[in-house]
Amino acid sequence: MTARSTAGMATPIRLLVADDQGIVRDGFAGLLATQADFEVVGTAADGEQAVALTAELHPDVVLMDIRMPGMDGIAATREIVGSHGRPGGPRILILTTFDLDEYVYDALRAGASGFLLKDVTAERLFEAVKVIATGDGLLAPAVTRRLIGEFATARRGVDTPSISAHLVAMMAALTPRETQVLLLVAKGLSNAEIAGRLVVSEETVKTHVSRVLSKLSLRDRTQAVVIAYESGLIVPGIHPA
Repeated sequence: MTARSTAGMATPIRLLVADDQGIVRDGFAGLLATQADFEVVGTAADGEQAVALTAELHPDVVLMDIRMPGMDGIAATREIVGSHGRPGGPRILILTTFDLDEYVYDALRAGASGFLLKDVTAERLFEAVKVIATGDGLLAPAVTRRLIGEFATARRGVDTPSISAHLVAMMAALTPRETQVLLLVAKGLSNAEIAGRLVVSEETVKTHVSRVLSKLSLRDRTQAVVIAYESGLIVPGIHPA
């Protein structure tokens, strides 16, 4: 679900905040509730509550802490994404203390659409929620490449070979042009930049990106970057033209 417009009135973005620290949870919920275009429909103290409340309240975006007792944010993200399907389910926005927290990478692999540091400014928080709700990945291109590249390098040969083989098989369904577009998305180029590089219209690029996401059953561009690294399309440290 995403924010909609009905009879000229924008429907508020429905939000669920999950964090085991009450002061943090209430702080984010209270801050978000100050905005007319947001509706905080609930809060959760752990991953299990987040999963249950997501099924009950149908939020558009879940702000998810990673390190929580019992079911953590990664397991909760995986459960929510798996239960609600990739195309139209709630988006997960990870909240973390460190920008290179290794668990952020696991959360992105589990289906999260992006992450924010907990010391984020109010303006950035509001912007991020809106971006996530529209279906776009949140991470800035440079941060995306740095985060995924570092952990893809660190984990290469540990648990990725079977995953990569599976992804390579999935990617065989892509046309050469779609593969090229995926590569450029993973390098951090915007639709306009890709259009300029390939000498096509921006609408054509949007169509290619949409087809790539559909064929690979991905939620957004952030997930496309993960796929590009894990499939071996991009090798960390090597920057194809």
